[in-house]
Amino acid sequence: MEEISMKRLKEKYPLEGFIDTHLHTSPDVKPRILNDVQAAFEASKEKMKCIIIKSHLESTAGRARLAEMLTDMRVVGGITLNQSVGGLNPAAVETSALMGGKMVWFPTISHGTIDLDLDKIDDILHIIAKNDLVLATGHLNPVEIFELLDLAHSMGIWKILVNHPFTRVVGASIDEQKEMAKYAYLEHCYVACMENHDRMDPEVISQGIKDIGPDKCIMATDFGQSYNPNPVVGMKMFVDKMLNLEISLDDIIVMCRNNPFKLLFQ
Repeated sequence: MEEISMKRLKEKYPLEGFIDTHLHTSPDVKPRILNDVQAAFEASKEKMKCIIIKSHLESTAGRARLAEMLTDMRVVGGITLNQSVGGLNPAAVETSALMGGKMVWFPTISHGTIDLDLDKIDDILHIIAKNDLVLATGHLNPVEIFELLDLAHSMGIWKILVNHPFTRVVGASIDEQKEMAKYAYLEHCYVACMENHDRMDPEVISQGIKDIGPDKCIMATDFGQSYNPNPVVGMKMFVDKMLNLEISLDDIIVMCRNNPFKLLFQ
C-alpha cells in the first residue's frame, strides 16, 4: 500500500467500535496535546467505543467519569502504582475502584525504586478480584511479570494486560510473550515506533502479532505527548502501518475492537 498523506490518513480508516487502551492526557506534569474531555470528543467523532486515560502520577478514575459525563463517550480510568500514589498502596487501589476506575497498572516510572512486597501485592490482587478490575503489568520485567501472573491466576484473575512487551522497559522475548499470552493480552503501542521513543521498527510488532496470534494481542497508541499526533490519528497511522505489513483488517478489528472489549466489559 502506498504512503498516504496525513490529511488522507485522517479520512481513510474508520475507527468505529475501536478502543484505545492507552493514552495520556492533561492535566499532567508533562505537556499533553489534549485534555481528557478533548480526547473523549475526538474519539466520539470517530465513533470509537471507549478510551482509557492513564497517568503515571495520579488516579484517572474521577477524571474519566467527568469526561464521560461531558461527552457521552465511554472513558475508563484507573491508577498506576508509582511513588506519587504511595507505590503498592492497597488503599489507593480501593479508592480508585470506588470512584469507578477499572485499570490497575503496576509501577511504571517508579519501577526499580518500589519494593514489590508480596503482602501488598496480595492485598492489591484481592481488591482487583473483588471489583473485577483489569490488572496491567506496567514496566515490570519478564521475571516479575511471570511471578505476578502466577499470583493473579491463583486468585482467579484473568483480565490481565501485559504492557509494552517489546520495548526497552520490558524486553520480553517472543518465547516469553508466547507464554504470557496463555494468560494475558499483550498490548502493543504505536508510540514505541516514534522518533522520541524507542524508534522500533513497526515490523517487530507485526511479526510479533503473527507469532503470538491476534486473538491475544491489543493495538493501542500510548499517544498524547505534545510532539506526537492526536491519539485518533495515531491509531489510524498504526492501522495503516500494520496493513502495509500484511496484518489483515479482520485481525486489526480483533485487536482494536474485540479483544479490548472482552478485557474491559465481559
